[in-house]
Amino acid sequence: MSLKITHLGSGSKGNATLLSTDNENILIDCGFSLLQTEKKLKSIGLEGGDISAIIVTHHHGDHSNSAERASKKWGSELHCNIETAIKMGWEPINTCKTFNNLDIVECGHNFSFIGVPIPHDKADNVAIITNSGRGEKAAFLTDLGESTIELKKYLEGCRHISIEANYDQKKLFMSSYPESLKRRISGRGGHLSNFQTGKLLSEVMHTKLESIVLCHLSHKNNAPHLAESEVLYHIGDKYNGNIAISRQIGPEFSHYLGQQDEEKIRVL
Repeated sequence: MSLKITHLGSGSKGNATLLSTDNENILIDCGFSLLQTEKKLKSIGLEGGDISAIIVTHHHGDHSNSAERASKKWGSELHCNIETAIKMGWEPINTCKTFNNLDIVECGHNFSFIGVPIPHDKADNVAIITNSGRGEKAAFLTDLGESTIELKKYLEGCRHISIEANYDQKKLFMSSYPESLKRRISGRGGHLSNFQTGKLLSEVMHTKLESIVLCHLSHKNNAPHLAESEVLYHIGDKYNGNIAISRQIGPEFSHYLGQQDEEKIRVL
């Protein structure tokens, strides 16, 4: 089976993405409560015990909330970088397996990933670049204020990219947020705007990129149609694949590498 990608939900209240191959299921982030996560898995026919590994991108609660409890209850490997383990109070070896950024990490049976450092708000955050063992590269990146040359290098050749489009610039700057918060969100350690996301995607576009999912949209400072239209403005002439929006209430769809159109999920 080709790599199957299912966003269990994405946003400020929780993030989790399920990657499935022939013989295993892996979560990138586990930011919902344990009960919510198990309900989301059950809605697509899975149990917690089906998850072989959990990869945590950084220590913020909307990405790490129930990761340790889930790992212990399900018997799943817990992976994170060293700084995240320190900030979470997780003990390497006994609680989690730590990795160095940019190292190739073997995970599960026939799966590997690389954590690429990205700037975000006093967190040692990483984008996750995965390889299912069939040369099927996919990228997952949220919570970054700007792209880097290094990140762009790793995005090249990915057949799927899940990327945040957190805010619309006009909505953010017209919002009632304090000026300090507006500066933090729009700064280098904040989040990507729709404009920044579209520009980054246009710079790494290639003919084998077949699916894009826009994630982590702000409920107050963005809207799905704004994010999609801004991104399509930048990539429309170059891109022939599928584009979808991951919302907080997922899972709503799955992508299979090698299949451009997403598969709608019928919740069980």
